[in-house]
Amino acid sequence: MFVSEPNVQHRKPEKMKKRIAFLASDVKVAQSARDSLVAKYGNAAPRDADVVVALGGDGFMLQTLHNMQHLDSPVYGMNRGTIGFLMNEYHEDDLMARLADAEEEVINPLAMRAMDQSGKLHEALAINEVSLLRAGPQAARLKISVDGRERMDELVCDGALLSTAAGSTAYNYSAHGPILPIGSDVLALTPIAAFRPRRWRGALLPKIAKVRFDVLDADKRPVIVAADSISFPDIDWVEIRSEPAISHRILFDPGHGLEERLISEQFT
Repeated sequence: MFVSEPNVQHRKPEKMKKRIAFLASDVKVAQSARDSLVAKYGNAAPRDADVVVALGGDGFMLQTLHNMQHLDSPVYGMNRGTIGFLMNEYHEDDLMARLADAEEEVINPLAMRAMDQSGKLHEALAINEVSLLRAGPQAARLKISVDGRERMDELVCDGALLSTAAGSTAYNYSAHGPILPIGSDVLALTPIAAFRPRRWRGALLPKIAKVRFDVLDADKRPVIVAADSISFPDIDWVEIRSEPAISHRILFDPGHGLEERLISEQFT
């Protein structure tokens, strides 16, 4: 099953009720924050909650979104981790008012299928990106096709990734890929340390594009594929395409949503 790249909508969420599910990463500061918030506001099971509050960093936020994708409840993150691009600032006292005023972003993940060298098919979803990475001392050799048409017969590199707009400031940006405005309906295909073609900086593709990577010399030059934090080794080929079947609802404080953060990041 294929799923999708962010097709973002902006809407004001319905008035929040008071049933909150508090989830926290394993770090001490996040667990302590959860204890304080539960004592102040109570705690509901995620399936019964009107909103899920995630306490941690961006990694925990991605984990929460993946785990909560079967529920319709929006997720409001507060930063109790290292990186908080998807998180709001942490405050305890005004939480109910912040939830009532929060702005909602709706994003859809990428879906990938990957075949390994043993013939096993793997499937996974990615909110940020799907990345292919060399798993040995030699550079990877990749063939790239878009919508069934071969576009590059050989990319020699440390890897390559396909990023959503929501994930464009993460690994994609570190690999010198472009920051994509929310709602731009494009994906970023970005090489990682490209050796040949040396000057190729990647491509912008429509979100409806179907992208395929074939690993050349897979036995000699092994490649790992990762969908966010889920990885599979010894890959022969990977297919990625968009399908807005799964929606992730994320809440942000007014003026601090994804669109504003993506713009601000380009001026820092």
